[in-house]
Amino acid sequence: MWGGGGRKRGGSRGGRIFEQGDLKYVILQLLAEKPRHGYEIIKELEEKFGGAYAPSAGAVYPTLSLLEDLGYATVTPEEGGRKTYTITDEGRRYLEQNRSSVDDIFERIAELGASFLSDGMTEINRAMAGVGRAAYGPAGRYFRDKEKVAKVREILERAAREIDEIVGRGGG
Repeated sequence: MWGGGGRKRGGSRGGRIFEQGDLKYVILQLLAEKPRHGYEIIKELEEKFGGAYAPSAGAVYPTLSLLEDLGYATVTPEEGGRKTYTITDEGRRYLEQNRSSVDDIFERIAELGASFLSDGMTEINRAMAGVGRAAYGPAGRYFRDKEKVAKVREILERAAREIDEIVGRGGG
């Protein structure tokens, strides 16, 4: 399910991993494999993308609520406040009715995951994670300081230009 055959998609999605509505198919497919908590869904997708992408809780939990409202998933509260989500028969039917779209989405995930997991990309992903931690810091404490914001922006813009030169895109 995480790769292999399937049709290729062309064109750009403007840098977005998922197109609008894709996440519901992804979550339903994961629930079809086994019942899961929202956090498990986030971690599973992060693993599929080699750590380079994980959907936000702000995307996953509303989608789980939508699936429950549509009758495609049920929720079982557990001790400690966690909730386990399980696909319903109606959810399985919906998934199968949309199998072509689901397969296209998972083909994209497999392709992106493979590129994120290549040797060079693994190193770049680690470095980018470090940049993110440094730039956003604990609660973005310096974002109220205009001088610091300007310096960080300048560094990031310079880095982007230099990377464009290295990979031959010529920059913008």
